[in-house]
Amino acid sequence: MEGRKYVLDAEIADQKLHRMALEIAENLSGDDAPIILVGVRNSGTAIAEIIAGYARQYLPNPISVISVALDKHNPVEVTLSEDIDLNGKNIIVADDVSNSGKTLMYALKPLLDFLPKHIQTLVLVERMHKSFPVKPDYVGSSIATTSQDFIEVEVVGGKVIGAYIQ
Repeated sequence: MEGRKYVLDAEIADQKLHRMALEIAENLSGDDAPIILVGVRNSGTAIAEIIAGYARQYLPNPISVISVALDKHNPVEVTLSEDIDLNGKNIIVADDVSNSGKTLMYALKPLLDFLPKHIQTLVLVERMHKSFPVKPDYVGSSIATTSQDFIEVEVVGGKVIGAYIQ
């Protein structure tokens, strides 16, 4: 779109998503526990689906995608899309943009009712304005911005079109 300052286009975003799936495959190589990608609704779920598609090419593990819903501004109620047993599983929470770490931290809340094997976090775009003690394990792109800038990841039809600064 005209007037938008894109920091990632569709091709670069896809390359970064593929690279993160390869990193996951490398880190979980030899670990046969199922992998559950938990996407923060809505863009995070699309990112989780894309990552799962790539990761299936490299890992024999069963890979599932579910989503977590929460109000990013007032995350009092946090719910998973499915009632699923997460005990002993490798969990990766995926979101589009990490700014303060707040959304990722609250997205972990329903996971605390289980004893997963590992919990990791993944974001397509990381900003450097942490207020909460969550640092993503997998990062597509780290972008230095002012605290007033807002990065939007554009997802259409389950595909990442790009990311731009508003």
